[in-house]
Amino acid sequence: MVKVNSPKALEEIIQKKKKESGKEGTYISICGGTGCIASGGNGVLEAFQEVIADDPDVKLVRTGCHGFCERGPLVVIQPQGILYQKVKPGDAADIYEKTIKNGEIIKKHLYRDQKKQAYEKEADVPFYKFQKRIVFKMNGHIDPEKIDDYLAMDGYSALSKVLTSMKPDQIIDTVIKSGLRGRGGGGFPAGIKWKSTKAATGDKKYVLCNADEGDPGAFMDRSIMEGNPHSVIEGMLIGAYAIGSDEGYIYIRNEYPLAIKRLKVALEQAREYGFLGKNILGTDFSFDIKINRGGGAFVCGESTALMLSIEGKVGRPRTKYIHTADSGLWDKPTNLNNVETWANIPHIFNKGVDWFTSIGTGDVSEHPWGGSKGTKIFSLVGKVNNTGLVEVPFGITLRDIIFKIGGGIKNSKKGRKFKAVQTGGPSGGCIPEKHLDEPVDFDGLTKMGSMMGSGGMIVMDDHTCLVEVARYFVDFLKDESCGKCTPCREGLRRMSQILNRIVVGEGKEGDIELLEKLASAMEISSLCALGQTAAYPVLSTIKYFREEYERHIKDGYCDGKQCTELIRYNIDEDACTGCSICAKKCPTKAISGELKKTYRIDQSECVRCGVCFNVCNFNAVEILSGSEIKEKMGE
Repeated sequence: MVKVNSPKALEEIIQKKKKESGKEGTYISICGGTGCIASGGNGVLEAFQEVIADDPDVKLVRTGCHGFCERGPLVVIQPQGILYQKVKPGDAADIYEKTIKNGEIIKKHLYRDQKKQAYEKEADVPFYKFQKRIVFKMNGHIDPEKIDDYLAMDGYSALSKVLTSMKPDQIIDTVIKSGLRGRGGGGFPAGIKWKSTKAATGDKKYVLCNADEGDPGAFMDRSIMEGNPHSVIEGMLIGAYAIGSDEGYIYIRNEYPLAIKRLKVALEQAREYGFLGKNILGTDFSFDIKINRGGGAFVCGESTALMLSIEGKVGRPRTKYIHTADSGLWDKPTNLNNVETWANIPHIFNKGVDWFTSIGTGDVSEHPWGGSKGTKIFSLVGKVNNTGLVEVPFGITLRDIIFKIGGGIKNSKKGRKFKAVQTGGPSGGCIPEKHLDEPVDFDGLTKMGSMMGSGGMIVMDDHTCLVEVARYFVDFLKDESCGKCTPCREGLRRMSQILNRIVVGEGKEGDIELLEKLASAMEISSLCALGQTAAYPVLSTIKYFREEYERHIKDGYCDGKQCTELIRYNIDEDACTGCSICAKKCPTKAISGELKKTYRIDQSECVRCGVCFNVCNFNAVEILSGSEIKEKMGE
């Protein structure tokens, strides 16, 4: 591997790698993201390696996450774009012989939607069809541990462009004009942050990447780092040159072993090629990146807590009257952006500001806060048919994400209906059906009582209790609060006490009003965004689902039939066919009866896990709450 010492040499290498990539012929793309690996992806990879070993005309590419995680392991036959899902190692030889050699489609491996329609090509599958992939575009085509694959896709060409034809101020001005806002949750214009850091006084400046990603259910940043780590490195290089930094850190949670491994490989390869280190591309610019592992503290996703953690101190937020652009890591001017923000940077310089601003909402020509430009990656999970990572343009509606890309509500044929969607992670709000046609962007979600956050999106059906949802997130944030400031520490503790009483039927008159007062106090006086936004799940659920709180308190009734102390499972004698499946699946053996006769539940043994309800094919198991329990069971 020879160091690239000039932009001309880089262009020659890019052209060479394009010819060597083998992407013009047949190649098999196998997802090597964490989700597919957990489903047996490594075994699938090894099986294909064996069956194509003697065929020089077929290439094999182990890629990062393709996004459609629940359907893994995923295999795509290129250039036709044929998608096979839930592939097993034993399927490799069949796929090779029938599809690759003879062009035959194996129907059993195709994705089928809820109407049983089969799709041959990845691009036609609704999950992919309605997305707009920019940051994720390379994920299904390159091996994240081979820098040559990134170079074959014009990797590091944006860096070459800015080093040879742009001055730092021009670079910053371009980012400002693009309207790129931070994808980590705050939505602060990236270019403004860069400008402030460059203007700050100091002989040493740092560039940081926030890869902590502590939101439950969120794995956007992990998948970018696992699938295309060089895009993040290239973005940080451009930012460092613009700001005047020679040292950077990627702060990544230690629970991401595969992402850490691939980042280490990518950093080492970038150094070998000369993209990191001294005199990059033969210029006076020098920069290198170190990895710092976080210990799993949610609060260390906050900028100042993250920086203290890197310094080896307890990660606790500090007051904001001193900006990190002036005094951040080791009291030096510091610029922090998250993984997805950095990964957008090369695209902006390769394709231009006009291209980037043509995607999204609003007008950023007058002010960087004037809109939401580009795309956003969401972690779409919950009671939806197609779960995984989706990249969509700002301005798309919640309805399109959930019902077109997500395929609608799971078990809709059994009567399940959409109830709410929670965005923005633990501090986000719950949005009801009446807002499904609202555009998804930074300002729109805030107006609805939620937030963009890092990109979590949890879909809930009518068997979800919104009071329980609020309790869950408040308890999570209570445990993750650093405890430094009184409003957050005591406010979350008190909220938790109230909500935990309500969900077991011990709520009191005035509890709702007290929750609202606590939320207001926390929002005004908490030190950092954790406390300031912690009450969003409570406030949004009270705003849109206040009657659920009232029924919990006044009637002991749970609308979602989810609060275990307020519900009972009962078998309807008229509907029960005596199939016995509920008795066989019950983990506590609380269900008894005779085959082809009515079964019954022993309430003293029932732990209300819901297994019987989920496995019954005849709707014989019912969930009762409030007065229904007395009416039907006499309790």
